[in-house]
Amino acid sequence: MTQHDLPPEIQQSMRQTASHPAFEKLARFGYAAKGIVYFVVGLLAAQAAVGVGGQTTDTRGALEEIVVQPFGKLLLSLVAIGMVGYVLWRLVQAILDPEHTGQANGAKRIVRRIGSLISAIAYSGLAITAAKLVLGTGGTGGEAPKDWTEFVLAQPFGQWLVALAGLIVLGVGLSYFYESYTAKFQRHFKLNQMTLSERTWAKRLGQFGIASRGVVFSIIGLFLVLAALYSDASEVKGLGEALAVLARQPFGPWILGIVALGLIAYSIHSLAEARYRQIMDS
Repeated sequence: MTQHDLPPEIQQSMRQTASHPAFEKLARFGYAAKGIVYFVVGLLAAQAAVGVGGQTTDTRGALEEIVVQPFGKLLLSLVAIGMVGYVLWRLVQAILDPEHTGQANGAKRIVRRIGSLISAIAYSGLAITAAKLVLGTGGTGGEAPKDWTEFVLAQPFGQWLVALAGLIVLGVGLSYFYESYTAKFQRHFKLNQMTLSERTWAKRLGQFGIASRGVVFSIIGLFLVLAALYSDASEVKGLGEALAVLARQPFGPWILGIVALGLIAYSIHSLAEARYRQIMDS
């Protein structure tokens, strides 16, 4: 669904709500919460790489790590609220086009909006997981990707659908490499409010962090394609398992360490977005 599918009065109401200062603060809080989660993922992976504890885990595993820390439930409650804000912002991006992606060609516009919608769905699941952990009513459901893949493989044309999903995820990973190289993410920052040093470090950390996500997404996409090829859902890898794959390669600790540092860089990039990203017309 896009803004053109909605009645004008609903579009106007949504835009007014999204333009409210409270919504902007909630969206920025969402970027900060996302940064915290990726910092934990990267820190645990870095510790595993140098052999001082830690583990390769995904974003849901990071939530489990947060909740067991001192004041963990309070921090995780704040993260859950931030995730809700991030989900709402991604929905706004998908429906209202606040960043004017409509100026791009039709295919690129559709891909960006679908990406925003998929991101909103994924992070809504993360928000629900965080809330359950705070309330003590459930775990993370870490086998969900394998379960869904197994379900799809059992359907007509299931292997083709899983292969398509894998190619899409692989494409996302490659797009991250391109975004890292071009540093086009800078266009979303309020550069006039940043010092020269802040702009320089925001660019470098953003490039490093986004490239690291490209590595992880490419691995996840490749294993989805393998799951389709062999019709075997056990081939599917999530974020934590993709990091574990890196650790098992020649010079694995070094590779894992570099990607882990990249994820920490991405967490700082998210915090920079929380502070300086353009939200609606702000």
